[in-house]
Amino acid sequence: MSCYLTTPKHMNFYTAFGTVLLLLAITAPASLLFGFGGAMLARHRIAPLSWIGKGYIAIVRGVPDIAFFLFFVIALDQGIEWVKHKVVCSDWDQPIRQGNDFVVCAQAKVPLATSAEWIHESYAFGTAVLTFAIVFGAFAANVLFGAMRAVPRPQIETAEAYGMSHRQAFWRVMVPQMWVYALPGLSNLWMVLIKATPLLFLLGIEDIVYWAREMGGSKTARFTDYPHGDWRMWYFLALLVFYLAFTRVSEIVLDRLMVRLSRGQATAAGEAQRRADA
Repeated sequence: MSCYLTTPKHMNFYTAFGTVLLLLAITAPASLLFGFGGAMLARHRIAPLSWIGKGYIAIVRGVPDIAFFLFFVIALDQGIEWVKHKVVCSDWDQPIRQGNDFVVCAQAKVPLATSAEWIHESYAFGTAVLTFAIVFGAFAANVLFGAMRAVPRPQIETAEAYGMSHRQAFWRVMVPQMWVYALPGLSNLWMVLIKATPLLFLLGIEDIVYWAREMGGSKTARFTDYPHGDWRMWYFLALLVFYLAFTRVSEIVLDRLMVRLSRGQATAAGEAQRRADA
């Protein structure tokens, strides 16, 4: 069994856990950045900019995640290849759309067919990060937009009365206080993001779900080193333990962060802390 669990294919399975963690480490701040930008646009005083922010939130939140993942990745790939095709293959005399096929010259492929394997993997991973960030950024934007509106308006008016500009009041008064209102929603969004990582499988990335299914299945053409019966239950049980442990650690960290953010705030949690200290 020790020999079986240390085969090169199992090393790829263990490395896939790192891929999931790396995805979360990059996607979480990227989603927060998209969300903050979307929330700022949604509350902008200029109507067209506000429409863009609210439209981004409404459109992405209204489309099923799986449909958006599949559509956006295909559209992004074809969009990049179409632009590159127009630049590097200007003498191409055949239609790009040939029935159901999307055909561009070999030099316009992204990545190139001759590129190293790590380039193909990095491109797929980068596309996944961008897709995750856009999708979950829309949900984060909705949470942050509500949190900004939850900050008492008299505090902004008082700051402006003391001579702060609208921009200064936003960054020095609203932004520091909005996090305590946004954290519960962002915490739930973080949990959903963790559970959504198996969508990497749909994007062609060999993640932990892919390896658990392939290696746990009965004897296949690809995995014949140690043929066995259907062990998928045990592999997916390992994934269950991993996700439960990771979400539990996340809950502990988020609870402590909530306590810190609530200190001194005019909220129910902040009032409970003041009573406890008294």
